[in-house]
Amino acid sequence: MDGEAQDSTFVIREVVEVDDRLVSAMARLIPQLSSSSPPPDAGALKPIVDSGASILLVAEDPTVEGESAILGSMTLVVFRIPTGLRAWIEDVVVDGSARGRGVGEALNRAAIDWARAAGATTVDLTSRPSREAANRLYRRLGFEQRATNVYRLDL
Repeated sequence: MDGEAQDSTFVIREVVEVDDRLVSAMARLIPQLSSSSPPPDAGALKPIVDSGASILLVAEDPTVEGESAILGSMTLVVFRIPTGLRAWIEDVVVDGSARGRGVGEALNRAAIDWARAAGATTVDLTSRPSREAANRLYRRLGFEQRATNVYRLDL
């Protein structure tokens, strides 16, 4: 896959290098996703970008300069387990000023295409029920809610 998808107002691309613009954008975006997780600094972003298992995708407005050009981001993780190659979408966030423009849909479609091209047999994600617009988007994209329990152990 070439790593880019585009419509008339923004471009989806894989982040291949951590720079100050990305760090500043994440400082703006991550608090819109989670009030309990601090925004990642360059040291936290570099292992994500350098990993062979994770792909950090961003949506950018090419007509805007600086960190505000980054409208949203997500991480796609692709990993092999005994039952096959799987993919997981995490930390999808679209800036409040860019919501309703199709940024979240474009990020998800790019991740799905990437996972398919890599040979993954499934793509999973979780979303809080309170994120109604996101849940509608996931259903529209073909995701089905699974009858499963999600467990977490805080370490």
